[in-house]
Amino acid sequence: MKKFKKIMKIAQIPSKINTSESSDDIGKISKNIRRRRSIFADQFIKKNIPSKLLDEILTNATWAPNHKMTEPWRFIVFKGKYLEEYGQYMAEYYKDFYAKQLPPEALEEKLAYLRDYPLNAACMIGVILVRNTKINLPEWEEIAAVSAAVQNMALTCTANNIGNYWSTKSVAIDYVSQFDLAENEKSLGLLYLGYYPDDLRLSKKKRTPLSKKVIYLQ
Repeated sequence: MKKFKKIMKIAQIPSKINTSESSDDIGKISKNIRRRRSIFADQFIKKNIPSKLLDEILTNATWAPNHKMTEPWRFIVFKGKYLEEYGQYMAEYYKDFYAKQLPPEALEEKLAYLRDYPLNAACMIGVILVRNTKINLPEWEEIAAVSAAVQNMALTCTANNIGNYWSTKSVAIDYVSQFDLAENEKSLGLLYLGYYPDDLRLSKKKRTPLSKKVIYLQ
């Protein structure tokens, strides 16, 4: 009983984070979640994200839930010349692969596409898993926490009409792995961020009804 009273006392302390019980706010949250889409870099238009907004996107990532507060993430923001560098890296990475499939003219066109692909992104964010060396948690829990951090970034982007998508292809993972990762760190790819045209038609997604995915036990 003493333990219960202590918990109740803590629960009554006002939160320092301003919240609202308004159903309108809940509606806004639901709208952002349901209108989030993967918007690819070749759909972006060249435009920079203000530094303050980019900091907000990254700050929201750090508020993701994580077991024992290990905060198992680190991010590298790639801008400017690194967008061109990554395009070159992709073209070189896939050159032999596509050379076996495409005639010379089509190959050059494909490689040119890869070189240009990242150029309209405002930035790319390298996503890095940082395993805690003192607290032994299952890796899947740490990856789940990083995934929640990426989702926080995606939803913040959606709320600000910024396109984004998380590339977990081997080329993205290998590129980020080059940047002095420690033994307890692992690349989880690149998150592309960029603005898109107002008239871009976003894909319409459907979800399986709750009746097929949820059971209630009472």
